[in-house]
Amino acid sequence: METLYRKIIHIDMDAFYASVEQLDNPDLKGKPIAVGGNEVRGVVSAASYEARKFGVRSAMSGAQAARLCPDLIFVKTNFDRYKEVSKQIRAIFHEYTDLVEPLSLDEAYLDVTENKKGNPSATLIAQEIRQKIFERTGLTASAGISINKFVAKIASDFNKPNGQKTVNPDEVEAFIEVLDVKKFYGIGKVTAEKMYQLGIYTGTDLKSKSLDYLEKHFGNSGKSYYNLSRGISFSQVKPNREMKSIGAERTFNTNLSSEIYMEERLKNIAEEIERRIKKHKIAGKTITLKIKYSDFTQQTRSKTLQYFISDKGLIFETAKELLYQEKLKNSVRLLGISLNNLNTHQKKFVVYQLKFEF
Repeated sequence: METLYRKIIHIDMDAFYASVEQLDNPDLKGKPIAVGGNEVRGVVSAASYEARKFGVRSAMSGAQAARLCPDLIFVKTNFDRYKEVSKQIRAIFHEYTDLVEPLSLDEAYLDVTENKKGNPSATLIAQEIRQKIFERTGLTASAGISINKFVAKIASDFNKPNGQKTVNPDEVEAFIEVLDVKKFYGIGKVTAEKMYQLGIYTGTDLKSKSLDYLEKHFGNSGKSYYNLSRGISFSQVKPNREMKSIGAERTFNTNLSSEIYMEERLKNIAEEIERRIKKHKIAGKTITLKIKYSDFTQQTRSKTLQYFISDKGLIFETAKELLYQEKLKNSVRLLGISLNNLNTHQKKFVVYQLKFEF
């Protein structure tokens, strides 16, 4: 009996925000740059490969990044420009397939099992896409190609930057067996540490554990880990991913210690969320307030209402209530509000599966 496989490509732009900034400003080319934050405040959104050599990473504080790389150049984020380039890149994807699932502005899954070019080789399609991205935008991309999203995403990291890796159907299990579990997409730092404590370091170690064992130690996620260690993933490429939350946050120039000053910031954030809500024509029931303190510890407080809301006034009032729910532990460097439990609906998609050569 023949096994049916899908052809999945994961495209990941190389240091996207930083690369766009270097493209637009040739003086930055070849230099260590950080997009977002500064040497005193804020958080790095992206780092060029030149900066990464010094250990600078996204989500790192600007102050820490500056200590690691004294010559680091900080550049303000320009999301309108990033969205513009991202739109160009997605247009290229749709020349090949409409089964495109964007994960962010700079990465996406493509199901090319059946494609508009009639090309049976997912590997060649990935090469063509990467070449077109470079010709039209001047930017480089990396790709992973395999039988499912899980393996394709891991593979796209292997030959970065400006490279690609194909994991053929008969290579999938061997590919996964040698991986450190921390490289498994979906296994975070805390779970990886727990696995290490249980003597699970690689895909082989994970595969050696029974389903009962994994469910005992990892609950509902146990079955997923059992399947992933065998290269099994049923997640489909969904062109219209269901939005699960919508939110916004602000990092302050100086730490705030008074709730009164924070109220005005929360009002501004609520206004931004309302704009996004109206754009997507959605509403939600659960409001979550995110608080990041000056020592970088983080806290969230949530409240679920009995009805859907989309009005900035109601969002602000609920966030304000959460702010005063308990005394703040320290001065605050960041506040964020997110709206969850949205009134969106899951859609079903047809996925065609054929046997093919990679």
